[in-house]
Amino acid sequence: MAKAKKTASKSAKKKVTAKKVATKRSAGARPAAKATAAKQGAPKVKPKAKAKPKVRAASGGASSVKRKTTSAAPKAKAPRAVAAKPATTALRKTASPVVMAPRAAPVIAKSKPKTVVAATHQASAGSSPRPAPAAPAIVAPTPKAPAAIDHERLHEVLGWAKAAGADAVDAIYVEGTQLSVGQRLGAREQLERSEGHDLGLRALVGTRQAIVSTTDLDPAGLKDLATRAVAMARAVPEDPVCGLAPPELLAHDWPDLDLDDGRDVTVEQLADWCARAEDAARAVAGVTNSEGATASWGRTRVALAASNGFAGGYSRAGYSLSCAVLAGEGTAMERDYDWTSGVYQSQLEAPEKIGRTAGERAVKRLNPRRMKSTKAPVVYDRRVAGSMLGHLAGAINGRSIARKTSFLLDRLGQRVFKPGIRVIDDPHRKRESGSRPFDGEGLPTRRWNIIDDGVLTTWLLDLAAARQLNLSPTGHGSRGVSGPPGPSTSNLYLEAGNASVDELIADIAAGLYVTELIGFGVNGVTGDYSRGAAGFWIENGKLTWPVSGVTVAGNLKDMFLNMTPASDLMFKGATNAPTVRIEGMTIAGE
Repeated sequence: MAKAKKTASKSAKKKVTAKKVATKRSAGARPAAKATAAKQGAPKVKPKAKAKPKVRAASGGASSVKRKTTSAAPKAKAPRAVAAKPATTALRKTASPVVMAPRAAPVIAKSKPKTVVAATHQASAGSSPRPAPAAPAIVAPTPKAPAAIDHERLHEVLGWAKAAGADAVDAIYVEGTQLSVGQRLGAREQLERSEGHDLGLRALVGTRQAIVSTTDLDPAGLKDLATRAVAMARAVPEDPVCGLAPPELLAHDWPDLDLDDGRDVTVEQLADWCARAEDAARAVAGVTNSEGATASWGRTRVALAASNGFAGGYSRAGYSLSCAVLAGEGTAMERDYDWTSGVYQSQLEAPEKIGRTAGERAVKRLNPRRMKSTKAPVVYDRRVAGSMLGHLAGAINGRSIARKTSFLLDRLGQRVFKPGIRVIDDPHRKRESGSRPFDGEGLPTRRWNIIDDGVLTTWLLDLAAARQLNLSPTGHGSRGVSGPPGPSTSNLYLEAGNASVDELIADIAAGLYVTELIGFGVNGVTGDYSRGAAGFWIENGKLTWPVSGVTVAGNLKDMFLNMTPASDLMFKGATNAPTVRIEGMTIAGE
């Protein structure tokens, strides 16, 4: 929110909203772009006075300290084109070793310094198309890249921590750039460009560890950070399973996974994708309103170094486009969406296809019915089938096994799916958003058949979980700048079956085809499953009328054993599954 300067009269104060600013600009007024205040070391900005860092002890014997800078520029209004699942963030932060630690890991949220240029326009809620107003005279700048840091500087930081008394230390540096454009009802509603860089340092003294992070890349500040990290490590409780990897386990070479197409995009390109997608959606008969379309692009660079001798890095790019619209009138309106994403721009689906699919899906959902409670087969559309793999990944996470909080606790080496079912985690798939050449602890990565012919073959283990369970690590460690490593999957997918979707449902006399799931009623300890759902009723092997307001329930142990996949697997994100059919589900309705 920008504030107007005080007038000569002390009593007169006015607040100028983002909406008024946008209107003013569209009328021809010269826009005022306000740069973000950043820490020393960022390009062309004055260093902000350093506040005393806050120290917080983290669970598991770790301690974290944060240094934050706050953007002074007005943030763009959040786009209204938010779909339930579309991955509208172009830059995937879950790339190893930038993968966010699982919920059990003590990670402290952190805001990154940004340079933001935003333009907002509040579109009318009416459904009829109208020409977009004159584009604001705002040009997203192409500033210099964030202050770069190379492996030599990272090794300097490691040396400072060792000199301060650390027995072992590792450091991770992440820098990224993102550009996002959104529009609704033909008018631009969002324009944002952001840049940021972070350095995270983990210092270990014996079996104690502390994690600190900063955006200040000044050598004096980094040296002070290393000293503080070691002092904190001496003060926290012991953690007998923390520590770096022994040199013999480290990755020494890794494949080129082709994770960056080397291209940049312009505001005009992203705006064109949004316009084409939304126009195609609103052209579908029955569509009456729009939540808009959002397109984004980003690139991130990662560098990891440790005192055990590991040093590595890579770059990753990403693109995404989503569109969401509404059909019907009044309280009978229904909403649906579609989205696409890719590491390469060429992997994106056509904007017109995304928009048309979103519109057609919304119209098909009109006039849904409630149904009576029953027990019947439930078919999960591939848009929601991947959630089953998410439940599986949580159940075989090494931390959950060590805490004995998994419904698959005693099932390693046993059958948990039907014969013939295979679930794969493959970090070496080229041009995929979950791919990573090495894990967040410098260990080599490889393909795992987590479920092979229906049998559970492995847990997901980082170094700490492996030490707890007295097993070998599996290369699934992932970490951010603010927390310790934790187990995480890469490209996790259920292998496609042999039957088409039509063949999968052909013999169902009565059942439910689910296209949307609501809530998260899953018990990770017992496997009990209960979630709200919407979709279509199946009669005599055909989709008939739309259904909403129902709940599907069962137990994941039984559901996995009664799951049959179709042949329509599509890679769209880091976790993917084809359409799946599950027998004997409870459907609660009227």
